Amino acid sequence: MNLILIALQQEAPNLVTSSQVFYTGVGKVNAALAAASLIERFRPSCVINFGTAGGITVGTGLHQCTQFVQRDMTCEALGCVPGQTPFEQGTHIGNIPGLVCSTGDNFVMNPALTIPADLVDMEAYAIAKCCHRLSIPFLCWKYVTDSADQAAHDDWNKTVAAGEPHYVQQLELLGVRL
Repeated sequence: MNLILIALQQEAPNLVTSSQVFYTGVGKVNAALAAASLIERFRPSCVINFGTAGGITVGTGLHQCTQFVQRDMTCEALGCVPGQTPFEQGTHIGNIPGLVCSTGDNFVMNPALTIPADLVDMEAYAIAKCCHRLSIPFLCWKYVTDSADQAAHDDWNKTVAAGEPHYVQQLELLGVRL
């Protein structure tokens, strides 16, 4: 069995009937709690995360993410670089070359911010870390709904469900039956 994790039902309203789709809620804590609980309960062969994101270096559309960082972890006073959890090695989850998703518990709406990533979201890092710790394969695609700028909130509201047909197509390509 695969687990398909999405933050909000609004992002994929028609997938709610699938027994493999679960909605985690918004943010790193909700995503980590849901992922850990569902992995323990179902022991999946793979966890797949779909959802919306803001684009930093990429535009609207579906993009696979292979590296994950948390943008709101700042502990320089403890000798950590931005994104590094104190007393842990490194800042990234994933070592396959590709797009970097920066996860944080904030909705990015400032293009002047320097974010060392290709996309921004609020859940992927937490799910990736659960999968990494539990040795579960993790796949992630994000549908870019906005440019992480002042119009991000309005753009997201208008296009929050636009990624769903792309998620379904990706699942078909993976051979996942809903």
